[in-house]
Amino acid sequence: QVQLVESGGGLVQAGGSLRLSCAFSGRTFSWYAMGWFRQAPGKEREFVATISMNGGNTYYTDSVKGRFTISRDNAKNTVYLQMNSLKPEDPAVYYCAARSPLDSDFSSWGQGTQVTVSS
Repeated sequence: QVQLVESGGGLVQAGGSLRLSCAFSGRTFSWYAMGWFRQAPGKEREFVATISMNGGNTYYTDSVKGRFTISRDNAKNTVYLQMNSLKPEDPAVYYCAARSPLDSDFSSWGQGTQVTVSS
């Protein structure tokens, strides 16, 4: 089964940058679309970004467009989320997720990594 392990979270000043990584194992990485989601305290988990199996297509929620970039390295079985110009509304636990071609939704999730932004 798919295992996902996120890393790269931490504390950063507003306007700063962080790069999250998610290591994928257990299946063939290039068969899976990948996504990043986040959940802030007291809020529901929300979609952040997704990338297609070959990396050719990406999609972002409006609030991060132009600031965040999702990418993947199929040789390293890793998906990344480069976060620039971090804002006070960005802090959350960020989760990596995987969706197989057989699934209509993301079915595998990592444990999450905390992102904190200081003003």
